[in-house]
Amino acid sequence: MKNSRHSMPQVNAGSMADIAFLLLIFFLVTATIPKDKGITRKLPAPCPPGEICDTKVNQRNMLEVSVNSNNELFVEKDIITIDELKTIAKDFIDNNGDKSCSYCNGENSVASSDNPNIAVISLQNDKRTSYEFYIKIQDELTKAYYELRSDYANRVFEKSSNELTKEERLEVKKAYPFILSEAELK
Repeated sequence: MKNSRHSMPQVNAGSMADIAFLLLIFFLVTATIPKDKGITRKLPAPCPPGEICDTKVNQRNMLEVSVNSNNELFVEKDIITIDELKTIAKDFIDNNGDKSCSYCNGENSVASSDNPNIAVISLQNDKRTSYEFYIKIQDELTKAYYELRSDYANRVFEKSSNELTKEERLEVKKAYPFILSEAELK
């Protein structure tokens, strides 16, 4: 006769693998996977072989924005706050060379692009600039262009930017092209 004191009850684990597999499938199917978009920018077309694609930009039409490793923001060597960047960018892009900007300081003013079509914002950052601060700068520059385009749509088409047709949106983008040059700080 067998001694029942030493025998342990056993659990049938044959179906455990099936249950774990079904749970895995259930969570994979029902879980939502976030789609991080990042920063949406259209890259320039590659330069055809044998051609020189460097374009010379008049210094007057370039707004130099730089960020150092301490997350200090500079526009043309002057330190500014992130809250001032949108206004400075809008004034630079849309003043059409008349120097009527809100932060201009007399003869040394750099906010005098000739035309919004050739106004370039040069953004340079240090390797150690925080990602969060860099994204805030990108957001402020994007807001500047968005507001300029929205004002243009209201002025020219007498519509909000959400009501524009595809052709009208293209015209607005052509009037205020987003020209941003990005580089690492030297």
